[in-house]
Amino acid sequence: MVEIARNIYWNGIKDWDLRKFHGHELSTHRGSTYNSYIIKGKMTVLIDTVWTPYKEEFVEMLENDVGIDNIDAIVINHIELDHGGSLPYIMEKRPDIPIYCTKMGAEIIKGHFHQDWDFKIVKTGDSLNIGEYDLVFVEMKMLHWPDSMLTYVKGASVVFSNDAFGQHFSSQSLFNDEVDECELYQEAIKYYANILTPFSPLIKKKIEEIRALNIPIEMIAPSHGVIWRKNPTQIIDKYYEWSQSYSEDFVVIIYDTMYNSTKKMADAIAGGLRNKNVKYKMFNSSVTDSNDLITEIFKSKGILVGSCTVNGGPLHSIGGLLSVIKGLKFRGKLAAAFGSYGWGGEAPVIISEQLKEAGFKVVKDPIRVKYVPTPENLDECIRLGEIFAEML
Repeated sequence: MVEIARNIYWNGIKDWDLRKFHGHELSTHRGSTYNSYIIKGKMTVLIDTVWTPYKEEFVEMLENDVGIDNIDAIVINHIELDHGGSLPYIMEKRPDIPIYCTKMGAEIIKGHFHQDWDFKIVKTGDSLNIGEYDLVFVEMKMLHWPDSMLTYVKGASVVFSNDAFGQHFSSQSLFNDEVDECELYQEAIKYYANILTPFSPLIKKKIEEIRALNIPIEMIAPSHGVIWRKNPTQIIDKYYEWSQSYSEDFVVIIYDTMYNSTKKMADAIAGGLRNKNVKYKMFNSSVTDSNDLITEIFKSKGILVGSCTVNGGPLHSIGGLLSVIKGLKFRGKLAAAFGSYGWGGEAPVIISEQLKEAGFKVVKDPIRVKYVPTPENLDECIRLGEIFAEML
């Protein structure tokens, strides 16, 4: 265990080897951590558990550091299995431990484990005195599951935020002031972009509610990644900024290509952006990590998406990306489509329509080029880049 505040301890797992998460949906280039915490006082309280594959190692640590018989209560801020997966293994040994969670949390725990343990249902504002500290519960519904909540330790000014403010980031140190800040924020914004973007309006509202309470916050301890102890509210400020149609000063060109005709179109569009002094980044979606690409889209002012036509639609890397984009509900971004074809030419039209359905403002009808682009075709692509720049 590592003491992070007086009588409050980190008791988690560092997973240095993790490279894929949520099945194979999310890349984790820097591993991750599964953060669980212990508070010792008149009551000994366990805050969340760890992912199921580590249940035996985790419970052995608990037994050695605390003693399962000495745990008086468990708080489950969110029951997704990377946080609650070890719960049944603990409850096998102590089925009488009360579990503090939201109403939806109890329902989901029952749905996962088919057990009816001693659930103590809490809602926003409820509290539990554990001696030196009071635990105050705040519901965080749909941030990012229906059961989500945070637990505030009154007296220590520590926030256990679960998924909010976390990162998939394993490092030697547990604290934000002892890691590379650039790496930390790369992982923090990637986490937000790929997981929390659809809930941005709720995040904005919840942050405003928390700020209105004017409670002191000296530490934010999420369930993944490092703990924010130096200027901890900096990540709250960032979430508030990210929740409001966030963009940085560049656009993204994304394409997939078979014989480089669509790539030539992408290069010409980039030339049009350069003519207007607009910064851009360009990615071939078939060889780019999709979660890193989503992060760049989140940060951008707009996207230009291209693919050749195969079997009446875009190449699968573009088709899959468009599906993900729709679910993430990006806001306030421009878009346009382009692509080459041999006979049907449906892909750019499909891309354009799907970008509209995803909430992007499509600035121009898609450009379609048959076979290999001519100089005239490339001039049209250059003009698309210039028009796009003028619309920003």
